[in-house]
Amino acid sequence: MTDDLSNKLLKAGKLPPDLLSGFIDRLQTTDQRVLLGPGVGEDAAFVSFGSSTLIAKSDPVTFATDRIGWYAIQVNANDIAASGGTPKWFLGTLLLPENEPASTAKEIFAQLNDAASELGVTLIGGHTETTVGVPRPIICGTMLGEASPSETTRTSTTVPGDEIILTSGIAIEGSAIISRESAHQLRIANVPDSVINSAADFLDNPGISVVKAAQTASSTGLVTAMHDPTEGGLAGALDEMARASNTGVSIDTDSVHVYPETYAICEAMNLDPWGLIASGALLITAKPGGSTEIIAGLNDSGIPASIIGEVTPIEKGLTRTSNAVTEPIPTFERDEIARFYSD
Repeated sequence: MTDDLSNKLLKAGKLPPDLLSGFIDRLQTTDQRVLLGPGVGEDAAFVSFGSSTLIAKSDPVTFATDRIGWYAIQVNANDIAASGGTPKWFLGTLLLPENEPASTAKEIFAQLNDAASELGVTLIGGHTETTVGVPRPIICGTMLGEASPSETTRTSTTVPGDEIILTSGIAIEGSAIISRESAHQLRIANVPDSVINSAADFLDNPGISVVKAAQTASSTGLVTAMHDPTEGGLAGALDEMARASNTGVSIDTDSVHVYPETYAICEAMNLDPWGLIASGALLITAKPGGSTEIIAGLNDSGIPASIIGEVTPIEKGLTRTSNAVTEPIPTFERDEIARFYSD
């Protein structure tokens, strides 16, 4: 890691991948039971428990304030499922601002309970406190799950020639957050209430959970890798997948589904949907012969999915093509939602 990167002034959002990988490379894992440790692009950690593999993931909710307890369960469960596991146990750390009504904590606990019941997850612990300097409620969650060793899925196991499948569409999460948190700004920008209300419902329909999609795809036995696009959007997720597997990607831009509400919101707020936080979508890779069966299974479960491109050798880089014009996939210094709320 160069001094230029280590001295970088950080902005809101994920650490830049080059910076993060430099930090991770200095970590040492000596426990032989750790099957998969930290790495850019991997959704969770794997620890061997004999006949079972423990899958662990931590993720915060920092941009949203509405339904954050429910939200925290969902986004952490997504990463367990994208790793081939079943989400089972959740620990949450809730930080509340000074002078926050106790009713806020009560509501967040109710949200946690509702989401856990919805997914069959057990709340097993955590921590709650009022914290100096916190501007709004923040929750950091850790989800634990399990799978048989043969069922675990790593992002790094995709190879050139695999087809890339995308479920649902991109920027579902970002569209929902902006509609819920910034409806007034959208109205000022002449976004119709019908669009705002529809996008606000995206948390539930099409929904930000990919647990069902991941489990459906995994059940075919034809998946080579899965990755859960979150902060950084589709562009960031494709970059993470390529980094983890030392490959490139070639994407057909016109095959990437963007909901009309997302287009309207992004156009009004000068945002790019490819860089907007994207829970609700799932990237799946498969050998060409397996994609048809995976997509059929997803469709039978009510989950839209399509092939959007293929994995390529690393020297071909990350590209997208529309109307016979090929260009590099755009890069974003930070998620578009972080730019929106920070600038």
